[in-house]
Amino acid sequence: MTDPNQNLAVSLFSELLAVDQLARMSVARVLPKGMELSHFMVLNHLAHSTSEKSPAQLAKSFHLTRGAMTNTLTKLEWAGWIHIRPDWDDARRKMVSISPSGLSARDAALSAIAPIISDVVSTVGEDRVKTTLPVLRALRSKLSE
Repeated sequence: MTDPNQNLAVSLFSELLAVDQLARMSVARVLPKGMELSHFMVLNHLAHSTSEKSPAQLAKSFHLTRGAMTNTLTKLEWAGWIHIRPDWDDARRKMVSISPSGLSARDAALSAIAPIISDVVSTVGEDRVKTTLPVLRALRSKLSE
């Protein structure tokens, strides 16, 4: 690889993948018992949603297969953290919403995660994080095309 652009791209993705792995490990360690990172992510998404979502919509939001999302939703429903009901307009579809206990579980997870994330922001520096966020959002947008 003699192209400087390629070298930069490889370095960027190497760092992104390393940070992703470290962040996931750090967060997973402090999640409430029985909660996986994927569970937290779906609960957090539903907590911020203003309406119910279908499993297909959730799968699309997380760039997952429907089967993978169904597996996660089954575990969340079994834990009592979400409600899954038939879609009254289309019996072939289901609709998902967060339950009160799911909201409590998500809040407990957020309380456990917040100190870790705050420490990272403090260490790296608030200004550096603020200037990095637009770059990360642009990367995410490009990769989701």
